[in-house]
Amino acid sequence: MRATVAAVDLGASSGRVLLGSVGDGKLHTEEVHRFPNGPVRLLGTLHWDVLALYREVLTGLRLAAELDSVGLDSIGIDSWAVDYGLLDARGALLGNPVHYRDSRTEGITPAEGLYELNGLQFQPFNTMFQLMAEPLLEHASQLLLIPDLLSYWLTGERGAEYTNATTTGLIDVRSGRWSPELTRDLPSGLLPDLRHPGDAAGTYEGVPVTAVGSHDTASAVVAVPASTERFAYISCGTWSLVGVELDSPVLTAESKAANFTNEGGVDGTIRYLRNVMGLWLLQESLRSWNTSLEPLLKEAEHAQGSVFDPNDPVFLPPGDMPARIQQWCGRTMTRPEIVRSVLDSLAIAHRDAVADAQRLSGKEVEVVHIVGGGSHNELLCQLTADACGLPVVAGPAEATALGNVLVQARAVGAVHGTLADLRKLVRESQPLRRYLPR
Repeated sequence: MRATVAAVDLGASSGRVLLGSVGDGKLHTEEVHRFPNGPVRLLGTLHWDVLALYREVLTGLRLAAELDSVGLDSIGIDSWAVDYGLLDARGALLGNPVHYRDSRTEGITPAEGLYELNGLQFQPFNTMFQLMAEPLLEHASQLLLIPDLLSYWLTGERGAEYTNATTTGLIDVRSGRWSPELTRDLPSGLLPDLRHPGDAAGTYEGVPVTAVGSHDTASAVVAVPASTERFAYISCGTWSLVGVELDSPVLTAESKAANFTNEGGVDGTIRYLRNVMGLWLLQESLRSWNTSLEPLLKEAEHAQGSVFDPNDPVFLPPGDMPARIQQWCGRTMTRPEIVRSVLDSLAIAHRDAVADAQRLSGKEVEVVHIVGGGSHNELLCQLTADACGLPVVAGPAEATALGNVLVQARAVGAVHGTLADLRKLVRESQPLRRYLPR
């Protein structure tokens, strides 16, 4: 059997709709629509333009249907985590979703005992902390995370996909269900029933909508082309998500102190990882300079950079990133030197996260896989291999969309097996590049 599916993949800076064809041991994708995604500041608050995103999703689905003469077998949606829309009693959106980089959660600190319940590293923008600063909460009937909100608008059916729900801080990491203790102060019925990757999520114009790993990192990890269980992954885009795949969470005091998170993965796995600020540092720098990256990368190969902590909260908000980097490093730098500083600092942060993941989980790592847009950055891949002292396999760049496609294809019966079987298909169908430590 061969299936044709549409994968809606929404990142923090852009979105796309891909047409995926899976069957007979082959995997093929084609991008049919790409569109920008960015924040809108309104009356001092940073929002997502979610209605514009929905319009672009509809455009992409229409184009996908036009390209596929046989008809789509499924639609799946993934996006960034933690952000949400609130619905009123009639099911209408109460206000534009707030961007996780908005300043409204500044100064919030976690209560004692949270890590033992939800297993999440402290991030001030996690959903549970956003809700503490949510003025519309008392008027809300239900909360839907961004992929679930778009799915609801397509189908009229509501649910909360599990992998993304685990990023809210409201899931009991041991039971995999909404935690009565963590949700006791929320309005009754605010959180919808959970769905899992592969579950039916309604229909859109007669086409089944399938829940995928709707947190984009969960989908990306599905498409890590690993041939062994002894691997670490770096899902490298706006953020670098660096970690290993486990069967159960790590909830020790050492894990909490190291700021590691236990997020739900596809097929009941745990994504044990650390968030590293990622290519956001370069994206904001390029925005300030109004220039492209490629010429700077060539010069950065021979530039002398300075190492800084990419996870310092000073780098989280939008704004003049080069100025903040130079201030942190205590020196004036050229643009190539700033780029080299970012890449050196990310490589060291990657190394530290891979080493800590092994130490804290007891899982040995033999190879590091870099997937996502960062896999195109040859200098970053080589610097990461050098820092980790391990081979790095780069690609696929479209891992998130591929993982989305594969979960849908398995749900409709076009492919079978475990995550290892899905990864074998990726490994045999996608171009990969290998970097050895120098």
